[in-house]
Amino acid sequence: MLFPWSKMIDLDDRAGRSRLDPAGMIERIVALPDQIRAAWAQVAQVDLPPSYRDASHVVICGMGGSAIGGDLTRTLVEAEAQVPVIVVRGYDLPEFVGRNTLVVLSSFSGATEETISAGARALQVGARLVGITTGGAVADLARSNTFPLVEFGFPGTPREAIGYSTILMLGVLTRLGYVSSHATEVQRAADLLDDMGRELGPEIPVAGNPAKQLALRLVGHVGLVYGGGFMAEVARRWKGQLNENAKTWAFFEQLPELNHNALLGYRFPVAAAQQNFVVLLHSDLNHPRISRRELATEALLRKACVERARVDARGASPLEHQWSAAYVGDFVSYYLALLNGVDPSEMDDLNILKDHMRQSDGAERAGVS
Repeated sequence: MLFPWSKMIDLDDRAGRSRLDPAGMIERIVALPDQIRAAWAQVAQVDLPPSYRDASHVVICGMGGSAIGGDLTRTLVEAEAQVPVIVVRGYDLPEFVGRNTLVVLSSFSGATEETISAGARALQVGARLVGITTGGAVADLARSNTFPLVEFGFPGTPREAIGYSTILMLGVLTRLGYVSSHATEVQRAADLLDDMGRELGPEIPVAGNPAKQLALRLVGHVGLVYGGGFMAEVARRWKGQLNENAKTWAFFEQLPELNHNALLGYRFPVAAAQQNFVVLLHSDLNHPRISRRELATEALLRKACVERARVDARGASPLEHQWSAAYVGDFVSYYLALLNGVDPSEMDDLNILKDHMRQSDGAERAGVS
């Protein structure tokens, strides 16, 4: 049987990369630091009502690449936020959502049906809404109901707009006083990613490029990404990037929870030990017991003969650690896509699913089951 990686491209071959990446995703990955700076500058100009400052809860609604920005923001600020911050991935809202709830609708396209449904419910119960989108129905909803809209432009896919979906979210919470300003950390994170882009970018040969090296190790494996504390949602981001860019099976687990269940599953099926590859995301700013658990988990993976690699976060703050570790994942998933022989921007199966949902809607309206 011929596998896609049996004739892998040379990651140092510019022509081969261009052939598999006609939409130029790599250019937008490299440009992430500028996206972060642009998002922070934009949100500083957003007009937000003073009445939005005393909500009892913050609920962020989104899916996929738009939701991960909410998750990264939540894990970053939950220790200091004066009110609970939760992320909703779905059509409905918790029963507690009402007039004293701030609801943020995050949808890159503005057409995400789950987010639109949640937004309609939020309007019914009189919640205070903010929209973050490039347009579409979410923007229309904001204009017709006169709630604040943070509208941005971006020429790529939702997963590539992670700088906007995260930093605009963080900026809204900062502007409303739910968390302290993170302006210094945002700037430092962007500067750090500039440096990392020069280390991990496509022109750096495999021999000196850790992201290309890790992608080569992941070829033919199921990727399992482990992250603890505020790195857990970075692990989720890695999982999504491996799925969407590299078109490969991938999953994520959270420490310390996985130490109470997942590690007992390392035995069977026996073949999984050769098929799986674990990436551990490490931050020395996490709780010290998480670091101890990471070492113990690595030992158990070694005992089970599971291949593994550790990615160390960089910087001086949790925000920098999140972004630096996530940035490595963006490059790794991109290079793995090329090694798998696929276009990282292609979304054919997602479009098939959307067509199926539209056909189902039509059948329901016609009374066909």
